[in-house]
Parts: sequence; C-alpha cells; structure tokens
Amino acid sequence: MILTVTLNAALDVTWHVERLTPRSSHRVDAARERAGGKGVNVARVLAFLGHAPIATGLAGGTTGRLIRDGIRSAGVRDAFAEVAGESRRTLTVVSREDGDATVFNGRGPRVTAAEWHAFRRHFAALLPGVRVVVLSGSVPPGLPGDAYARLIRAAAEAGAATVLDTSGPALTRALGARPDVVKPNADELAAATGLSDPAAAAVAVRARGARAVVASAGPEGLYAVTPEGAWVARPPERLSGNPTGAGDACVAALAAGLASGAPWDATLREAVALSAAAVPCPVAGDVDAGVYERFRREVRVESLPLAEESGETRNRSAH
Repeated sequence: MILTVTLNAALDVTWHVERLTPRSSHRVDAARERAGGKGVNVARVLAFLGHAPIATGLAGGTTGRLIRDGIRSAGVRDAFAEVAGESRRTLTVVSREDGDATVFNGRGPRVTAAEWHAFRRHFAALLPGVRVVVLSGSVPPGLPGDAYARLIRAAAEAGAATVLDTSGPALTRALGARPDVVKPNADELAAATGLSDPAAAAVAVRARGARAVVASAGPEGLYAVTPEGAWVARPPERLSGNPTGAGDACVAALAAGLASGAPWDATLREAVALSAAAVPCPVAGDVDAGVYERFRREVRVESLPLAEESGETRNRSAH
C-alpha cells in the first residue's frame, strides 16, 4: 500500500490562453478546477497505474471540502485531516502558443500546534500495512521547520520507505531523517547545494542523508544517484504541452518501484515515461496512456560512474 501526504493541499485552477503577455488583458479559452497539491496528483497517477493509494494531509474550509470531494471522485481513498483555516488555491496559466505554464501558488492556511499534533497521531494510525510514504509539496504556515523530518522518522519506525519531493528549507531540514528517495529538480538541487552540475549536486544531497537522489532535468530526463549505482534516463523525444504534472508523475513511478522492489533501471524507465506522458495533458495528475506505453519501450537508461564526493562538495554540503 502507498500513502501520499499533502500537507498543503490545493484546489488547482488551470486557465488556457492563446498567448501569455505580461501587463495585458487575456481571454481564457478553457478553465478547469480539480483537487490538487503534489501528493494528490501523485495519488491520481498511482491509481492510473493500478494501485490503491491512500491520500492524507491537511484540508480546511469550503475549499478543503471541494478538495476532498475531488479526491474521492478520482477513486482515491480520502484520509485527510481537517484544519480550521481555508485551504489554498493555485492558478496555472498555460500558453497555447508555446506550451509554457505560469503558476501562482497560494501559501495555504495557518496550522495551529494542536492541529499539527493531531495530524501526527492521525498519520501514525495510517501507517500499519503501508510500504511506501510519499511526502510532497510545500509546508503551510504554522508547521515546524522539521515537519517532514518528523513524518519521515515515523514512517521509518513503522517499516515504510519514504519518497520526498519538496524544496528549500523543507528539503534541507528533512535530509537528516534519511528519506529513502528525494526527487528535486535541477534548480532545487542547485539551491540546496550551491552546485550547478546535477550529478555532483545529487552526490552532495546523498552525503547529507538521502539514501537515493533522483534529479529531474526537465526534457533532458533524470539523473539518479543511489547506493546501487548512478544512471541517466533520457526520453526518446521532447513533447510540448503543460509540464506542471510531470514531476508528480515521476514521483508516482518512484513510489511504485519502491513498493514492488523493482530494479533502479526499470524504475527510472517508468519514471521518465510517466513524466513525459503527463506533459500532453491539460491538468496535473493525468497521464496520456498512449504516450506512456510508447515511451516506456523507448526510454534510454545508461549507467554512469558513481562519482566520489569531492572535497569541494563535502565543504558545501556541510553548510
């Protein structure tokens, strides 16, 4: 069983315009609303893969009820905990001209200490029988800086592997809890380590505690540094569309691979194929089945020399 955690769930609003031009008026060609937040999107993709995920996290107010209704209507088990504050909304504006997406993310409700304590008890009660816990996205105001670290340790004590997909201080504070996989993109890796080379940055993040690092390089594919070796996985071609759900589809593949015990090369092939299959879809959390089936046969996975941690990397990773 796979449990996804979305501490800062959202109602995702997507607008499509012909061309996004700053400081001008736009006519919206299409508009969609659906339950979102990174962990919710991961759960949707896991359901597509045939898993029966449980989605938990924090949700509140009228927006929170819409989020929970949307989770259930997607066929995902809703195990969210309620908070008093109003859950956030996000707005993604997609340009039909070039497929680029501009995203506006709400900060989320302020969570009280009592609500956080209640959620930790709730989370612990969900863990029996769970093989993998996915922790995704931002942390709402009011939670401690080590919120993800505490959940990772609780999952490990219950015997569950963990996949972490977050950024900034939430990422760096969680590494000491030794998540099994972290999945930053190249920019998030650079921000966390000060290193521009994804492979070197992945080695640095492993040195801080992550057991495996899978770094997304967008249309260039994935770099992975694990205890079993290092790989690069590349898609056979670039696709145009909405890339906002690609990272969540990648995380779903990583969680599924951990749950099944699949070898890393097979897991990375699935991760690139699912990521690519999310791009043609208008909203995050969906994948194009045809693209997925084609790409999973054509993704190239190459083994890389496992780089040793250099003195410069050690010095930077210590800060």
